[in-house]
Amino acid sequence: MKHYTYTTHGTCSRVIDFDLDENKRVHNVSFVGGCNGNLKSISSLSEGMEASVLRDKLSGITCGFKNTSCGDQFARALDEALGEAKA
Repeated sequence: MKHYTYTTHGTCSRVIDFDLDENKRVHNVSFVGGCNGNLKSISSLSEGMEASVLRDKLSGITCGFKNTSCGDQFARALDEALGEAKA
């Protein structure tokens, strides 16, 4: 299992920590900052999901007048991690 830390941009959350297992499934997601209940929900729903499926579901979601969201930032973090995993 490999651990990733992603610094967010343009959201209330500041950091996303998560692990990817050898099958590219997501585990142990935690957000620093942001809307506590919503982010706990994302973390819970993400557990064990295939990273590429989760990335596709969260990508492009916005929050209020922002052009991103904590979910969208998580999608970007997963995209980076999956790109790194391919290398």
